[in-house]
Amino acid sequence: MSEPEETAQEQLREIVRELEAARFRLLGVQASLPPAPEELVRHLDMDVMDAAAQLRTVIQCVLDDFLRPAIRDLGAAAQPGPDSSTD
Repeated sequence: MSEPEETAQEQLREIVRELEAARFRLLGVQASLPPAPEELVRHLDMDVMDAAAQLRTVIQCVLDDFLRPAIRDLGAAAQPGPDSSTD
């Protein structure tokens, strides 16, 4: 593997570490919110939800739809390939 590719992979690994830190921060914010009343959880209607429930829902969507896939894909791209010999 060439030096520019190795450098890019190291940068990707650093970005993955930063995204993991952001993921843990979001989980902390989510955990700090008061639990939603059961009737709001069943409806999942953003117009009816209180602010805490809306925040929890938005955080969960960002984690599931964007952050976890980004961490997974960037982490995979940052791994050396099978043809990366260090001769």
